[in-house]
Amino acid sequence: MDEDFDIPQPEEMNEDFDLPEDKVGEERDLNDLGLKKKLLKEGEGWDTPETGDEVQVLYTGTLVDGTKFDASLDRDQPFTFQLGSGQVIQGWDEGIRTMKKGEIALFTIPPTLAYGESGSPPTIPPNATLLFEIELLSWTSVKDISKDGGIFKRILSEGEKWENPKDPDEALVKYEVRLDDGKVVAKSDGVEFTVSEGHYCPAISKAVKTMKKGEKVILLVKPQYGFGEKGKPAHGDEGAVPPNASLQITLELVSWKTVSDVTSDKKVIKKILKEGEGFERPNEGAIVKLKLVGKLQDGTVFFKKGRDEEDKLFEFKTDEEQVIDGLDKAVLTMKKGEVALLTIAPEYAFGASESQQESVLIPSNSTVYYEVELVSYDKEKESWDMSTEEKIEVAGKKKEEGNVLFKAGKYERASKRYEKAVKNIEYDSSFSEEERKLSKTLKIASYLNNAACKLKLKEYKDAERLCTKVLDIESTNVKGLYRRAQASMQLGDLDLAEIDVKKALEVEPDNREVKLEYRNLKEMIKEYNKKQAKFYGNMFSLTKA
Repeated sequence: MDEDFDIPQPEEMNEDFDLPEDKVGEERDLNDLGLKKKLLKEGEGWDTPETGDEVQVLYTGTLVDGTKFDASLDRDQPFTFQLGSGQVIQGWDEGIRTMKKGEIALFTIPPTLAYGESGSPPTIPPNATLLFEIELLSWTSVKDISKDGGIFKRILSEGEKWENPKDPDEALVKYEVRLDDGKVVAKSDGVEFTVSEGHYCPAISKAVKTMKKGEKVILLVKPQYGFGEKGKPAHGDEGAVPPNASLQITLELVSWKTVSDVTSDKKVIKKILKEGEGFERPNEGAIVKLKLVGKLQDGTVFFKKGRDEEDKLFEFKTDEEQVIDGLDKAVLTMKKGEVALLTIAPEYAFGASESQQESVLIPSNSTVYYEVELVSYDKEKESWDMSTEEKIEVAGKKKEEGNVLFKAGKYERASKRYEKAVKNIEYDSSFSEEERKLSKTLKIASYLNNAACKLKLKEYKDAERLCTKVLDIESTNVKGLYRRAQASMQLGDLDLAEIDVKKALEVEPDNREVKLEYRNLKEMIKEYNKKQAKFYGNMFSLTKA
């Protein structure tokens, strides 16, 4: 999440966060120094200005005896200043940040928060308490988005919704860049770039990550976020930027395309061309219907389905190896109506071998590109929508599917099937006694088979955890003890492995596999003891020397 939206710790929160609502005609203390506020007219909404914002007010200032010493109305124009920057007396800074747009309030400001012992001759005497009737007309948000005073952002037009672009996304912006003297040195009516790579100067990319779609801002940019000590020579239509020059950039975020790393290894990248509907997405086992075009890097179309009106949509069941892995995984992240461009590396596409797709031969190690529209989908039924009979039936089916995948050496996919099997029968409070017995048998088998998958995948901690689940249900389960011992041996916990192997042999003294594992364990312990003896022997010989 962008740093502008970090949630502050309680001590960092604005001190008036928990203040009671002001009521018309009532006066309250704003602090312990004598600053008071009386609400004369309620404002709009709930928002109040923050430090750094440019506020616009109308006001009348009087002494306690009623003598008027200043009024913006006398000048026939509002007064504008930056809140919290020391441009006005402290009582104003503290009082106005409690106001809403359109609100009118009367503030009583003690000398310590006004002009103090000196006063402001000739109109304000020393140690004067002041009364200000203030109307907050509006304010413009100004934020230090770099957190070091290097980039200030002033919002000219609010954007839509709440999302901001992230580093991988592609942003479309309009901008105009001026020097301090007002000279325009760069301008664009529309340029698209990857946010992480940036465009023109570092300030633009940093600002874009704080903006909403359609938002328009002015950036006040110090040299470190512009072109620094070197400046920038003139090039093409762009003017020169002198060394150590500050910039003023008018920037509009027209739109952006969300780009995501589907597989977390940058080998299946999804760029959203059109947002989908709602929040729901297909689940594993869903039937999906797509409009789909597949292309090679040179633009050759090797697959096309559902793009023409007379053409049927492309349909497949997710998580069933009916399509390449990258397409399968990407579709699970899409919403109904979403259109996306997928870039799929060979590892998630057709791999190191050539592949014939319709009339096109896909070369080995090809990166492929798909334009996908998810037209509709039917989700696989979730466990909470099933009867108890259905839950047990589906759990049994998922376990059997896992067994088939395990025998085929597809351990990751088999593991997911075993997890699904357990998920369907995890909560069995509504099961009958007979159903509980079936559920227990299925759980144990699924945990054990999943542990076998994890051992094959060298995910030993997970294997150990799954075996412990089995032993919590059935403490003398030999397979559970045996497989946990295997995991413990790989994790270097030989003592726990020995306890489990011995317990398994107590239950089944003639179990050949357990006996063989015990022999292996003894060899490991023997080798470990040798290494320990050598280590301590060397340590003592060094101590004597």
